[in-house]
Amino acid sequence: MTSDLVQRVYQHKSDVADGFTKRNGCKQLVFYEVHGTMIEAITREKQIKGGSRRKKLALIETMNPTWHDLYPDIL
Repeated sequence: MTSDLVQRVYQHKSDVADGFTKRNGCKQLVFYEVHGTMIEAITREKQIKGGSRRKKLALIETMNPTWHDLYPDIL
């Protein structure tokens, strides 16, 4: 969850942000959702993180079936 998606993705692509994405070499933005409030975003993030890998993959493939890097689209 972030209030500045462009900055967060840049940080991950530049290996500035530690954590899962850096450890696993995640460099592409393949899924995101926009929410009206931080509370809604946090609630949704917890829901997604609590789901199975299969559900997470289904979410990505619904929005982005070719797994295209969405970062250039949000600039």
